[in-house]
Amino acid sequence: MTHRQHPIPSGFTAAATAADVLAGVDLTGRNAVVTGGHTGIGSEVVRALAGAGATVTTGSRDPDRAREELAEAGIDGVRSDRLDLLDPASVDAFAARLRTSGRPLHILVNSVGIPAPATRERDARGYEKQFAVHHLGHFQLTLALLPALRAARGARVVNVSSGAQRFSDIRWDDPHFDEGYDPGTAYAQSKTANVLHAVELDRRWSADGVRGFAAHPGVVVGTNLNRAADPAGHRAMGLIDETGRPVIDPAGGKKNREQGAATVVFGAASPLLDGLGGVYLKDSDISVLDDEPRPLTADSVPSEVASHSVDPVSARRLWELSEELLAVRVGG
Repeated sequence: MTHRQHPIPSGFTAAATAADVLAGVDLTGRNAVVTGGHTGIGSEVVRALAGAGATVTTGSRDPDRAREELAEAGIDGVRSDRLDLLDPASVDAFAARLRTSGRPLHILVNSVGIPAPATRERDARGYEKQFAVHHLGHFQLTLALLPALRAARGARVVNVSSGAQRFSDIRWDDPHFDEGYDPGTAYAQSKTANVLHAVELDRRWSADGVRGFAAHPGVVVGTNLNRAADPAGHRAMGLIDETGRPVIDPAGGKKNREQGAATVVFGAASPLLDGLGGVYLKDSDISVLDDEPRPLTADSVPSEVASHSVDPVSARRLWELSEELLAVRVGG
């Protein structure tokens, strides 16, 4: 399989922060949407993009609460609008409001993540919840925002993925776990879907100036995504110390929020990626391809991209499956 997973190299290290990546980058006049941009890594992405001059809108199920959290974090001047990725009508309404504004969309960061349910949960359509939120909701949103992305005449879509993509391909015969549910595998499948979405998006839309990226932020303890996890499990994985404080080891894949946001904003706005797309990013660079079977341990957090996550045949197949599940179709 031919692939594009070759580091630039960018010159950034695993310890780089979002501010480091955007140093000297002027985003004045650029419009950005960040789903879940009021909390966790998303809020640091918003801080960095807004700090570089972008006009940022966040999508949240509770916009009033989102505005409060952004204000508490010292992030001003950011719009917040209602978006529930489990509700197709909410997704369409959010996109319609943005399109009606007439503003082009230069940056779309699909960032919302949910904790893995211990037992299988479904949305109203019967779709497994993690796949529905992490992939299908963002897929629908991205399709609905295509006119605004095209109007930017140079736009980027960044799907926040995870090194967990290494641990599961798409379960083509049972994507909703009707035959037995495992929360970790469901999470991994949804993160693989994020990468495949970016690969196929880039193939279909790059001629229109819309480029796709998937970004692994690193393991960031303390976000809403993993806050509910068992502390004993976090200690066993070397993510927190005996006092409960996060272990920060960027070279080992364990980062703080500012470091976690770095690779996301690298995909969203770094000029080093001009003319590129359809790739998975880690540590503010393009990841190498790595299919070596390495387990997740306290000393090792393997996060390079696996070949199944960037396979172009699978990417097209997932796009078509997603259109079928959502009963939508966009040419390309």
